Amino acid sequence: MEISDYIPVLIQIVLALAVGFGIIAASHIFGQRSKKNAVKDSAYECGIKPLAKPHPRFGVKFYVVAMLFVVFDIEAVFILPLALVYREFIAANIALILPVMFFVALIAAGIFYEIKKDALDWNIPKTNR
Repeated sequence: MEISDYIPVLIQIVLALAVGFGIIAASHIFGQRSKKNAVKDSAYECGIKPLAKPHPRFGVKFYVVAMLFVVFDIEAVFILPLALVYREFIAANIALILPVMFFVALIAAGIFYEIKKDALDWNIPKTNR
């Protein structure tokens, strides 16, 4: 491989950085430049003043469940095409099943660990405020 093989990648990196910095610069140049006040900084709710405090932040456990969903979604993306494409080979060759079963075992070990650590328990204990 020569250095000229990397020129398209370098051009793409430079263009991506230029677009990013260009958008930030345009935002600063053409963005609103007004003084801040309480009326403009308040949340807009169809012209009605907010009656209550905003909703509390979500707990980390919601994000853990979302990440677990992504992990199992990726597992399906890898295993389903393998099962469909190599349907005849899987039935005849056990050596092809072993890596897939190892992958499934790792994923299963991870979910059992999450269950053991109560990461999927969404019951948030109430604190004294």
